[in-house]
Amino acid sequence: MESPNAHPDSAQPRGIGRIPVVDVSPTSHEGRWPAKAVVGEAVPIRATVFREGHDAVGATAVLVGPDGTDRSRARMVDIRPGLDRFEARVVPDAVGRWSFRVEGWSDPFGTWSHDASIKVPAEIDVELMLAEGARVLTRAASRSELPRTAAKVLKDAVKALGDVKRPAPARLAAAHSDEVLAVLAAHPLRDHVTTSATYPLVVDRPLALTGAWYEMFPRSEGATFDNETKQWRSGTFATAARRLPAIAGMGFDVVYLTPIHPIGTTFRKGRNNSLTPVEGDPGSPYAIGSPDGGHDAIHPELGTFADFDAFVADARSHGLEVALDLALQCSPDHPWVVEHPEWFTTRADGTIAYAENPPKKYQDIYPLNFDNDPEGIYAEVRRVIQVWIDHGVTLFRVDNPHTKPLDFWEWLLADVRKDHPDVIFLSEAFTKPPMMMALGQIGFHQSYTYFTWRNTKEELEEYLEQVSGEDGSFLRPSFWPTTHDILPPYLQDGGVAGFAIRAVLAATGAPTWGIYSGYELVENVPRPGVEEQIDNEKYELKPRDWGQADAIGISTLLTRLNEIRRAHPALQQLRNLTVHPTSDDALICFSRHLDAEHSPTGEADTMIVVVNIDPHHARDGIIELDAAALGVVPRGASGEVAFAAHDELSGDTFSWNDKPYVRLDPHVQCAHLIHVRTS
Repeated sequence: MESPNAHPDSAQPRGIGRIPVVDVSPTSHEGRWPAKAVVGEAVPIRATVFREGHDAVGATAVLVGPDGTDRSRARMVDIRPGLDRFEARVVPDAVGRWSFRVEGWSDPFGTWSHDASIKVPAEIDVELMLAEGARVLTRAASRSELPRTAAKVLKDAVKALGDVKRPAPARLAAAHSDEVLAVLAAHPLRDHVTTSATYPLVVDRPLALTGAWYEMFPRSEGATFDNETKQWRSGTFATAARRLPAIAGMGFDVVYLTPIHPIGTTFRKGRNNSLTPVEGDPGSPYAIGSPDGGHDAIHPELGTFADFDAFVADARSHGLEVALDLALQCSPDHPWVVEHPEWFTTRADGTIAYAENPPKKYQDIYPLNFDNDPEGIYAEVRRVIQVWIDHGVTLFRVDNPHTKPLDFWEWLLADVRKDHPDVIFLSEAFTKPPMMMALGQIGFHQSYTYFTWRNTKEELEEYLEQVSGEDGSFLRPSFWPTTHDILPPYLQDGGVAGFAIRAVLAATGAPTWGIYSGYELVENVPRPGVEEQIDNEKYELKPRDWGQADAIGISTLLTRLNEIRRAHPALQQLRNLTVHPTSDDALICFSRHLDAEHSPTGEADTMIVVVNIDPHHARDGIIELDAAALGVVPRGASGEVAFAAHDELSGDTFSWNDKPYVRLDPHVQCAHLIHVRTS
């Protein structure tokens, strides 16, 4: 079956061309799957462009709209002199299936400029070189598509080159004036234009790249203790909705609900994953299915579809979208077990195989088998997803997608995108990197990452650069300090400061980040021997005393982080990160820069993030800032770098140069979030 992601403009094999254009990016398997972008994202287009001999070459990135017309053309810059690697950034402005190509060309003016700048000062072939320049600029000025004002600038330069009354250096300088260079940058003279293949680029809405997620178990919110039965009673959609104003108030964009479906009773797990539940244990919501229904049904204790619709409407009234957990697995009591036994794996003894990840066993869950009846199971899953889309769900967090066939996901995601391009899928696949990358390439909008376990300075720096690079653009990383299943050792030992540090890193290290409910309360007590919380919420109701959150201060920090993210376009981009060296092994520094040309505000935006990753001690040191990466222009002949550094966390403003000293006490302020002000 042909890939549903196949693009009409996908790259096709071709000859190398007069001006070779190779290693074009971002691409996946030479256009087999489309590259990704969102509306308003500055997408770096790169290619290696060269030619025989020593003549100069140039390159142009062409962005093609969904209708097949050229929407923009951007002159590419050689970002690796000597290696002929060119880059330009393009910004799509609408959702849809776009494409791009790269045009390589010989640069007559660049070739002459290089030679003349050597020969004229050395008094070699002076008049010949100036005459050659006049000829090149005459050609450039005579093009019919050139604006009149631009043509006049070039013609004036031709006259200056031929003015024998002026010194040769002055004539040469006239051909290199800012006005001339600006005209030729915008309207280069191009010979031997060679076009690359056209590569697909799928463009999503901004939330596919940038957003803040808040995870909650709706059954825990508003859960009450029944003194008569001595058991906890589940919360409902109505009681869970009472939490929405606080979630929205902290600046989150998405409220993500763990599974809300009926829960099976066969092999039900008790507290802390016990095999011996007691009366009143609610079971894991991931053991989906009972006589009350399956994936298309709601647990009766939570409410009805009308109650769910009211929850979604309430969320939207607070500016929140609703994400739902999509866990394609079943309890032994799921209707599919009886209706479609072929959708499961039967063992030699005739029993259905339950889920295992040795040594872990999930006796309450039957994994699906996609091989026996792919058409039937594909259609049923697509139907289930449509049920929830019809009830207002716009995002899905997909549980363990790496345990299902890739061709299934490729088909499903493309089919949903065809009818509902605004629906977003987050991949929860903590697995081998090739599988994580493949899931991103075939259509998942975002992915969980290994950020949760990157703790040292070296680990963090390497990982930040990795996920913000070309591979990360397919993965679209989502940073989560914890989840309902994961409590890493760093947070077990780091206290309030550790939770603050990881929140800052997550909120600024990736455009999308999320927290699991209870993060505000610094829930950090592990179940002995495992990296998860004691009294895991998967197996019990967990009402919380939210009145304690303000005193702890994490909720205030979360609110401020989301405010800063919304105020700064640079923090809403992925592919604009630079790591800067520091002198202390517990200080990490990185920046995000967005130039004025690609900023939605029309003004450049630069943020510097400095974090003390030691949750126990104050640390200090020198940062070695790359001024060019910050968009800071050195002043005067001395090349001094100076700018106003406004800390968006504390409100303080410092005078910084390219080697500022910083000291951060994690118990006072664990980080600087510096807005670079150059004027």
